[in-house]
Amino acid sequence: MTSNDTVERGSALTLLGDFIALTKPRVMSLLLVSAVAGAFIGTGSTPTSEVILAVLVGGALASGGAAALNMAYESELDRRMGRTKNRPVAEGRISARVAMLYGLVLNVGAFVVLALLTNVLAASLAIAGTVLYFGLYTVILKRTTTQNIVIGGAAGAVPPLVGYAAATGSVDLVAWYMFVIVFFWTPPHFWALAIMIKDDYAKADIPMLPVVRGIEHTSVQIMLYSVILSVLTILFGVVSDSLGWTYMIGATLLCAAFIWYAYKLLKSPDRPTATSLYKYSLLFLALFFVLVMVDSVIA
Repeated sequence: MTSNDTVERGSALTLLGDFIALTKPRVMSLLLVSAVAGAFIGTGSTPTSEVILAVLVGGALASGGAAALNMAYESELDRRMGRTKNRPVAEGRISARVAMLYGLVLNVGAFVVLALLTNVLAASLAIAGTVLYFGLYTVILKRTTTQNIVIGGAAGAVPPLVGYAAATGSVDLVAWYMFVIVFFWTPPHFWALAIMIKDDYAKADIPMLPVVRGIEHTSVQIMLYSVILSVLTILFGVVSDSLGWTYMIGATLLCAAFIWYAYKLLKSPDRPTATSLYKYSLLFLALFFVLVMVDSVIA
């Protein structure tokens, strides 16, 4: 192998890494878990391998496509924030036009995979998630209102609907209940992040709640949403026939810890406490979906 071959191979791997980075794989992983959980509770047991494959592949394509569209549109904004300045489009490693095309192609692929392997409803819901995230949150809400995360959180709550629809061909009360749980989880999760990087958002002139109303006010809102989230999460065990005591006990413990972290932030509204809540919120949602999947099979 010549030195030129080595350089070309290295460049190709770097470019591949940049395209993978466009899909925000860390965010994608949690969305995929939520979508698979939706399929489990929709089935009331273990979904078929075809459904799981379709949800994982189609969900990854839709999530990655939405992320790529987001980076293409926000490249100038990303350059002004320390957390995002090294993203591929922000640094100019991939052009905004290519990222936009990439995002569109991924979404088309998501629709095709889900429509062929499951049903058109699941495919349509996946595209609806992209529209909500890119069209509603990124383009309209993010730079205009402190309620950007509250309203825009609907986008992140769509994957359980996709999984449920993929497994059942419909969306009923249980599916929408999962949607509501993720919807109310989103504000405390992202507001904790916003407290952590408050200066970044202020510098980029993004009206996140801690920037506009202050950390103390945001901490109160986080507590309120955490209480609502906890009530909804525990009641889910009553609403769904697919869940039993394993879920109820686990959900109660998870919610008690969530309220404890929110209470600590209320008493000490600072960055370290917000960081602890932010990290736990990720664990909370992941374990919530694990409980749903495990108890769907057990019950």
